[in-house]
Amino acid sequence: MKTLYLDCNMGAAGDMIAASLLELLPDKEAFLEQMNGLGIPHVKMETERVSKCGILGTYFCVKVGDAQEGEELHDHGHHHSSMQEIEHIISHLNLKEKVKKDVLAVYSLIAEAESHVHGVPVTDIHFHEVGTLDAIADITAVCLLIDHIGADQVLVSPIQVGSGEVRCAHGILPVPAPATAYLLKGIPIFSGEIKGELCTPTGAALLKHFASGFEEMPEMKVDAIGYGMGKKDFGRANCIRVLLGETKDQKDLVLELSCNVDDMTAEEIGFAMERLFEGGALEVYTIPIGMKKSRPGTLIRAICTQEKREKVTELLFRYTTTLGIREVKTQRCVLEREIVTLETPYGPVRRKDSFGYGVRRSKYEYEDLARIAKEQGISIEEVRNRIENIG
Repeated sequence: MKTLYLDCNMGAAGDMIAASLLELLPDKEAFLEQMNGLGIPHVKMETERVSKCGILGTYFCVKVGDAQEGEELHDHGHHHSSMQEIEHIISHLNLKEKVKKDVLAVYSLIAEAESHVHGVPVTDIHFHEVGTLDAIADITAVCLLIDHIGADQVLVSPIQVGSGEVRCAHGILPVPAPATAYLLKGIPIFSGEIKGELCTPTGAALLKHFASGFEEMPEMKVDAIGYGMGKKDFGRANCIRVLLGETKDQKDLVLELSCNVDDMTAEEIGFAMERLFEGGALEVYTIPIGMKKSRPGTLIRAICTQEKREKVTELLFRYTTTLGIREVKTQRCVLEREIVTLETPYGPVRRKDSFGYGVRRSKYEYEDLARIAKEQGISIEEVRNRIENIG
C-alpha cells in the first residue's frame, strides 16, 4: 500500500507541509509553474534550499504583493476575509473539482474551530492569521501536492504543539492557540520544551483533513524522503519530514465501543443497532451475557473508525440505556475491495471483488440478487447461477 507518513515532531504549518511534500516530486519547477498559474491574485510562490541543524531541505516562500509570507502585507491580503470571499477565490482557480473541494474542506474545519472558540456563527467568521492570500496559497499547494502524490493512505505522527504563549490578532493566547486546540481534539499531541507556537491552525486543519490515522511510523519500505523547513531557528531542526513508501499490508486502526444492558427489549436493541449503522459504525453485534444479580443481559458492541468515534459514542448513549461505554483500540487487516457493476438481462448487478494476502474472492450484492429473485419468482441461488452462466 502506497503510504505517506508525516513526522511532525516539530509541529506543523501550511508552508512546512507544502515544502516537505514538494521535495517528493521529480519536477519541482513544473509544480511551482502550475501553482503560479492558478490565478491566486497578487501571489507568487518560490522555493529556497535552506539548512537547519545541518539538514538540507526546502523552504516554501509565498509573496503577496511586495511582502513575504508572515510579513506585513500592504495593498493586498491585509484585510480580514470571510468564508464567502475565500469560496469565491477558490471557485475561480484553475484546479480540478476534487482539489477545490479539499481546499474548501480545510477552510471549513478552520471556520468551525473559530466559530466554536469565539461563539459566533460560521457565516460571521472573519479569518485573521489564516484568511490571507498567503494562507490560501499554502493550503492549495498542500491539497494539490497530495493529489499529485496519490498515496493510498496518509499517516501522521503525534504532533508537537509547542509551549508558552503566542501573540495574534486577539491578543496573547496560550499555546496551542484555542482554534488549534479545538482542531486537534482526538489527535495525539505533546508540548515539549520549545517555547512558541509550533502547530498553526492551518497546519492542524490540513493534517486533520488528510490523515487516515495518527500513530508512530509503521513498518514501511521508504522510496522518497522530503524535508520542509520553517522560518524560525531552534536548538532542534525546525522541519517536517515526510516519507513516501510501501507498507506491507493494509491495516486499519479501529475502535471497539462496548456497553452492557439488562433493561432493553429486543425491539429497542434492534432499533439502536440500526441507528448505529446509519451513524457510520462499520459493524454492530450483540452477545448474550450474564450480569450482576444473575440477570441475563446483552453486550452491544460497535466497531468504528476514529473519525466516527464521537458520533457512534453519542448514538450509543442516546439509543441504549447504558451509563458507560468501554473503548478499545485495535487493528484489523482487511482485503482491498472494489465494486464492479455487471449489466445483465435482469438489470445491473453489483459484484464486490476482494483481494490481497494471496486471496481473491467475489460476491454479488444481496440487494441486487433479492430484487431479481422477487421479480422473476425464483430463489436467490437460481439468480446467482443464471448470472454466472451469462456469456
